[in-house]
Amino acid sequence: MNAKHLLTNNIGDSEPTQRGELRARIESMFDSQLSMFDDPQPAPSKARLTERVVPQEALAWLDESLVRREALLSTTAETTKWLDRVRAAARVENQAAAAQLVAIGELFAQRFADCGCDEDWAIDAMAAVAAEVGAGLRISRGLALSRLHYARVMRERLPKTGEVFGAGDIDFRAFITIAYHTDAIEDPEILARVDELIATNISRWPSLTRGRLAAQVDKIVACQDRDALRRRDQQHTDRQVWIGGDQDGISRIEGFFLTPDAHALDKRLSALAGTVCAHDPRSREQRRADALGALAAGADRLACHCQRKDCTAAGKKPASPVVIHVIAEQATLQGAGTAPACEVRADGLITPELVAELAHTATVVPLAHPGDTAPEPHYRPSKALADFLKCRDLTCRWPGCEVSAWDCQLDHTIPYAQGGPTHAGNMKCYCTFHHLVKTFVGWTEQQLADGTLILTSPNGDTHVTTPGSALLFPSLCRPVGGMPRLKVEGTEDYCGQRAAMMPRRRRTRAQDRATRIKAERKRNREARAKIRIFSMTGELVQGPPLDPDDEPPPF
Repeated sequence: MNAKHLLTNNIGDSEPTQRGELRARIESMFDSQLSMFDDPQPAPSKARLTERVVPQEALAWLDESLVRREALLSTTAETTKWLDRVRAAARVENQAAAAQLVAIGELFAQRFADCGCDEDWAIDAMAAVAAEVGAGLRISRGLALSRLHYARVMRERLPKTGEVFGAGDIDFRAFITIAYHTDAIEDPEILARVDELIATNISRWPSLTRGRLAAQVDKIVACQDRDALRRRDQQHTDRQVWIGGDQDGISRIEGFFLTPDAHALDKRLSALAGTVCAHDPRSREQRRADALGALAAGADRLACHCQRKDCTAAGKKPASPVVIHVIAEQATLQGAGTAPACEVRADGLITPELVAELAHTATVVPLAHPGDTAPEPHYRPSKALADFLKCRDLTCRWPGCEVSAWDCQLDHTIPYAQGGPTHAGNMKCYCTFHHLVKTFVGWTEQQLADGTLILTSPNGDTHVTTPGSALLFPSLCRPVGGMPRLKVEGTEDYCGQRAAMMPRRRRTRAQDRATRIKAERKRNREARAKIRIFSMTGELVQGPPLDPDDEPPPF
């Protein structure tokens, strides 16, 4: 055994850290090794064995390692100061996160008090406040709604736990976990008791890892309201596919499938990977990965990359019903440029080399800048103008929104009915949600000739966004001519007469939540009934429908 490896194992397996104690253990180990010599010849001396097994270099290494270890584990005034700062910073961070939720909750309460009769509007108070929060924090609509949800939970459902959060004793992650595991409690008195118990005991719990915290909260909820326990559905209900890790034109695909479908996909990829000739330069794994793209394109074979005239797999690739939009400069398409390309509905960039390869089989459509083109004489923009607007903006122009421009509406900054022209200097991309917010909730906007958009909230805050192509393709953001610098005033009354045109919800958010919680509590009661029947009969059968007011006895 190598001496250094031997010493490392003994250090790792022993508690003492003093050099003298370790040396004593090493000497004892050598004594035991000497006793193992049964040869009638005189055994090697202890000094010679020590010299052969543990040379001076190893002992020097041991001394140096112990010195470093002592320095690492030492406690000084300096290390204590930095640890105190780490803890203080964590508490301040928690307090700041709680303060943000408090502010969001107060903003919602004020907006709801000003006009609380809009619960059936498509853009209700929740949506309106989320739009303001999203613009102010430069976050997406979904994340803004999430912050608002937890702000309301902190204000309306878990005020005691919110106080613990506000003091910095728990972090945002812990509060989210608590909010989720208490969400199905309907009775206000039970919820208040659970809130009090959590707030009182959370500082005594030894660990705040997500799993253990959830288990502790579930214990409290189970004692107060068993129907409110959050249960994880069976895994087959969680099947999904997601795509991420976009980098240099390569993405990662993960997901959960039904087992028969997964096996069918595996066989299909292998079959497609085998449709090329023997001279294809790709490995089998690479061909299987490329076969997934062929499946998405509706192809029945994989295009061979051998580039041989006598390729046995040669054949025209079937037409694809799937269209992928890629924006690239002309020089990059020709293989002479160094600028990357941008794929529509994707976050990452495509390398110039991959763009040049794709250009061989892609349909190339030139994109023209409008320049000084006059406004179009109709409301709906032409295909050329629509393509330019989408390629210029790339996403919804609302601050923080990442909805693809190809999933957005083309909106006139100055309404067409008020004389606003159909022109690149007066149009931009808005997703449906933010289009409604802009139209009905009192925001004002101003658009510049280069596509820059200046938004002013009902509260008077100003937000400026530039087109998404400004960094990658600045030529698309050249100022357009024929369009003066104009400004349009939005509605000032949050609940004004224009609300008569507001789309309505089929059910309010409160009704949606009540329906969801009622269904979840019913599933929990039925699950308990099945367990009770199984414990009595040994057979897992479907029990009779339960009366909502019938609470089963403890089991």
